[in-house]
Amino acid sequence: MTRPIQGLRWFVIGLIALATVINYIDRNALAVMWPAVSKDIGADKADYALLVTAFMIAYAVGQSLFGRLLDVIGTRLGFVVSIFVWSASIAAHALVRSIGALTALRLTLGVSEAGTWPGAVKANALWFPQRERALAQGIFNSGAAIGAIVAAPLVAWLYSLFGWQATFLVVGLLGFAWLLPWLWLYRGDPDAHPWLSEAERAHIAGDAPRETSEDAGSPGIIGLLRYRQSWAILLSRFFLDPVWWLFVSWLPIYLSETFHFDVKQIGLFGWVPFVGAMLGSLGGGWLSGALIRRGWPVLRARLVAIALGGAIMLPALLLTMTAASPLYAVLLIAVILFGFQIAINNIQTLPSDYFAGGAVGTLAGIGGTAAVAGTLITTWLVPVMTRQGYAPIFALGAAIVPLGVLAVWLLGRSRPAPISISPSSKGFDA
Repeated sequence: MTRPIQGLRWFVIGLIALATVINYIDRNALAVMWPAVSKDIGADKADYALLVTAFMIAYAVGQSLFGRLLDVIGTRLGFVVSIFVWSASIAAHALVRSIGALTALRLTLGVSEAGTWPGAVKANALWFPQRERALAQGIFNSGAAIGAIVAAPLVAWLYSLFGWQATFLVVGLLGFAWLLPWLWLYRGDPDAHPWLSEAERAHIAGDAPRETSEDAGSPGIIGLLRYRQSWAILLSRFFLDPVWWLFVSWLPIYLSETFHFDVKQIGLFGWVPFVGAMLGSLGGGWLSGALIRRGWPVLRARLVAIALGGAIMLPALLLTMTAASPLYAVLLIAVILFGFQIAINNIQTLPSDYFAGGAVGTLAGIGGTAAVAGTLITTWLVPVMTRQGYAPIFALGAAIVPLGVLAVWLLGRSRPAPISISPSSKGFDA
C-alpha cells in the first residue's frame, strides 16, 4: 500500500500554479520579442493588434470549450489535452515566416491555453474546503504573475543567446516537461486518490458546498444563465479582465513606444508590474480566508476583498495617465495589478461558492469567455486610442473598474437556490 502524501492538496495546486507560470512565459514570449519578430516577417503594430485579437477570440472559445470538457473528461485528462496542444503551438512559432502562419498558431495557442483557468477552478472546488479556496486560487493566480515576471528577462536572455526562432522551441519544451510530474502525481480526484490520507480527505470535505467527482449533473450553459449570480461573475469579468490583459498584451509595446525601449530594456523593466500582481494574488486569497476564519459569511468576505481591489486599481490607473518616467510607470502598473489580483482572485472563487457538481467548470469557462469579450473591445481600441499616447486607454481602464465591482455587489450577494437538473438540461442548449 502506498504511503499517503501529507498536504497532497497543496502539491496539486502548486503544480497547477507551475503550469500557469509556463502558460504566461509562452504567451508573453511573442510580445517580448515583437520588435525582432516583426522586423523579420514584415509586420507592424496593426498586425500585432490582429494577433492579439486572434489569440483572444480563440481564448474565449477555449474557456467555454475546456470548461465543459473538464466537467466531462475530468481534471487530470483535461490538463493533459490543454498543455500538450499549447506547448506544440508555441514551439511551432519557430517555423513562421508570415503574419498568416503566425495568426494560425496564435489561434491554436489561445484555445489550448484557455484550459488552465477553468481547470484550476474545478481543481480548487475538488481539493479545498471553502475557507481555503481563495488562498488556493491565489497560489494558482500567483503563477500567472510569476510567469509574467520571469517571461520578460528569461525570453530576452534566451533571445540574446539563440535568436527568436530557437527561443520559441525552448519555451515550448517547458510544457511537455510539466506533463511528467502531473501524470505521476494526479492519480485521481480526492475521493479516489490512492495517496490522499483519510484525515486530509475529511478536511477537504469539511464544509459545503464542495464538488465531488460523483457530481455528474450540470445545468448546462443556458441553465446557468438563468441565475443572477452567474451574471455577477460574467459582468464583473467582462469589465475587470480587460485591465489585466491591457498590460499583459501591450506592456512591452507601451514601453517601446513611450520610452523607446529595445528588447533588452523591456526585459529589464517588463517584469516589475507583475511582482505587484503576485503579491495581490496571495494577499487577496489570504484576506478573504482570514475574514471567513473570523466568522464572516463567505460571500461578504469575498465582496469586501473585491471592493478593496477595485479601490486600489482606480486611482493608480488615473495616475498612470501622466507617468513621465519608465520607473514611475511600471511601479504604478504594479499597484494596478496588485489591486486587480486581489479582486479577480475572489471573483474566480465564486463559481465554487455558488454552485457545486458539474456546474463549476462550466461557469468558470463562460466567465472566462465573458472576460475575453471585454478584452477584445479594448484590444481593438488600443491602436486607435494610443496614436497620441496611452493616457486615453488608461482612462478607459479607470472608467470600467467601478462597473466590474458594482456588478458583483448588485447581483452576487447571495447564493442561488439549489439547482434542479432534468435530463434535458445538461448540455449547451438547456
